[in-house]
Amino acid sequence: MSDQKGFTTTILHSDRLLKPEFGALHQPVHTAVTWGYDDVQGLVNVFQNKAKGYAYSRQGNPTVTALEHKVTQMEQGMATVAFSTGMAAISATVFALVKAGDHIIASSFLFGNTRSIMQTFMDLGIDITFVDATAVENIKNALQENTRMVFIETIANPATQVADLGSIGDFCEEKGLVYVVDNTMTSPYIFRPVTVKASLVINSLTKYIGGHGDALGGSVTDTGLFNWVNYPNITAVLRQQIRPEMLGITQIRKRGLRDGGGTLSPEAAHTIAVGAETIALRLDRACANAAALAGFLDTHPLVSKVYYPGLESHPQHGLASSIFHRFGGLMSFALHDGVDCFEFLNHLKLVIKSSNLGDTRTLAIPVAHTIFFELGAERRAEMGIPDSMIRLSVGIEDTADLLEDFRQALEASKA
Repeated sequence: MSDQKGFTTTILHSDRLLKPEFGALHQPVHTAVTWGYDDVQGLVNVFQNKAKGYAYSRQGNPTVTALEHKVTQMEQGMATVAFSTGMAAISATVFALVKAGDHIIASSFLFGNTRSIMQTFMDLGIDITFVDATAVENIKNALQENTRMVFIETIANPATQVADLGSIGDFCEEKGLVYVVDNTMTSPYIFRPVTVKASLVINSLTKYIGGHGDALGGSVTDTGLFNWVNYPNITAVLRQQIRPEMLGITQIRKRGLRDGGGTLSPEAAHTIAVGAETIALRLDRACANAAALAGFLDTHPLVSKVYYPGLESHPQHGLASSIFHRFGGLMSFALHDGVDCFEFLNHLKLVIKSSNLGDTRTLAIPVAHTIFFELGAERRAEMGIPDSMIRLSVGIEDTADLLEDFRQALEASKA
């Protein structure tokens, strides 16, 4: 009999198999800020990366370590660093690995806050080219001699474009580029970026992994596929201390987490770790609800367009079908001219008007007026975001109740 267990079984027993104190089934919440050593050499060895251990919670804590181990298992990676938010994970990864004068190729469909921090990197001297990532040729055409990194999201938020993930992975491998894949919209249950040769995987743990809208967190997972020995931006001191395969993730922990300070609290780590145990159950239900709702909206006379990879009319439906286990719980739709999106949203009785994603409850938000407002009308038009677009994070409610709520809200919104 194989020792390899299924996705949920592995997550469910992850903490217990690490043997927490007193036989606890979950890793306890360790609130200590610092740790003491009877022999000072033990403390020195931790500082010098000669021994595993804890010195100061800004860069490591047993409760957070247990969550990192769980995320590594989910992503079938080599090692993970956890952060206070998904944005902290993104920021730390770029700050740790890219220098002024380097070049990044990024998807032109990046989420608003990610696009915003990319602009900050540009202001600091990092060159970034934004391209349509649904075709690998656009990545190839953007390559420069100083390109260090390609940054892609699996499914774009909110218009659900699906990146040409496998072909981009092959190209990055060929050219020796760090391939960063933000897996937040799919999660490791629906898709594992290691299968498309990703170097690093980003997750906003706040979303589907935590799953209950009650804790912020983010993570970076090293898949073990990238050869950090030849990467020019690794510091000399780390090259002397760290095993070659651990150079990238260690530099992210040192420069990105320790120096940047985006530390995940042990309380949040514990909450996320417990929430993660049911990710497969939650996403199976959310994806089924999203598919049903997309089908309903796609034929409704007041809806002009539905953005969901599970629909055959979606431009990347074939690609999504070939690489994703399911199509996700994120979707958007646009209303026909003359239908007020504010009025429609206010007619919803069950669905919550909120900005988060990956909650157990269905959430809706007018995109152009909120999360993409700062980009301006011209940039929104370039990204295919009409003023009437409504983004949905579909939850686990009973399907019939969700469909009825949208039916009555659309009926009440008729001109």
